[in-house]
Amino acid sequence: MSIGNSPEDERPFEDHRVEDDREEDRPSIGTALRQARIAAGLTVDDISTATRVRIAIVRAIEADDFAPCGGDVYARGHIRTLAKAVHLDPAPLLAQYDAERGGHPAPTPAAPLFEAERIRPERRGPNWTAAMVAAIVAVIGFVAFTAFKGDGGDRTPVAGGTAPTSDTSASPTPESGEPTDPKPEPTDSAIAAAPQDKVTVRVSATDGRSWISAKDHNGRLLFDGLLKQGESRTFQDSSEVNLVLGDAGAIELYVNGKKIEDDFQPGSVERLTYTKGDPEAG
Repeated sequence: MSIGNSPEDERPFEDHRVEDDREEDRPSIGTALRQARIAAGLTVDDISTATRVRIAIVRAIEADDFAPCGGDVYARGHIRTLAKAVHLDPAPLLAQYDAERGGHPAPTPAAPLFEAERIRPERRGPNWTAAMVAAIVAVIGFVAFTAFKGDGGDRTPVAGGTAPTSDTSASPTPESGEPTDPKPEPTDSAIAAAPQDKVTVRVSATDGRSWISAKDHNGRLLFDGLLKQGESRTFQDSSEVNLVLGDAGAIELYVNGKKIEDDFQPGSVERLTYTKGDPEAG
């Protein structure tokens, strides 16, 4: 009868010690990933750029700190991603992670998915009330626009300091293409009606069209635009009217009710200034 242990009794004890030694010799997950990264010649920034895993999480995992990952599911995903980036087989590392934390994480229950399927908003019919309101607003807007156009709403507003004239005829131009008759000169009554305490300048495009610009004594712009043939503009100011005529030869001027007889050449640009005393007597 043998008192000592038989070889068979001692073998399991020896195998268990060998297995423990192997586990002690195996590097941690973070150490294995860090060593593989260094061996591949990559920095933490390189890994973060290649995997889109934040630098702070890469450093934490290499230090075996998995708390910043936000849970086991995310930690396992980061381990798999980093292992592939440094050419390691992720399966042993994931098995090691599960063994150290009590097994594979439980799958996410599917109850919320089915609950979401059941809670679906009811389909609603078209909002006829809103459609009717929009149609009524559109009709009112169209009627108002038509009334505004019919009441002369398309007339260009006259700048401050100018008096609108009605020299432009509203009738269409005859198809024959013949030029319209020049407008008659102001009558004696119109000349007498010119205010004595202001300067009044009347600009008429009689021989063509011309760009004109008019300013008052403060430099404020009264008009700036194209005056077509047959059109007129009248400007008033308390002391002074400044004009720029783009084609002075096409323009006829009346200052304070009196015609200016200057011989302007066609196509010439003239800069003129008129005051209350213009034109001078005689």
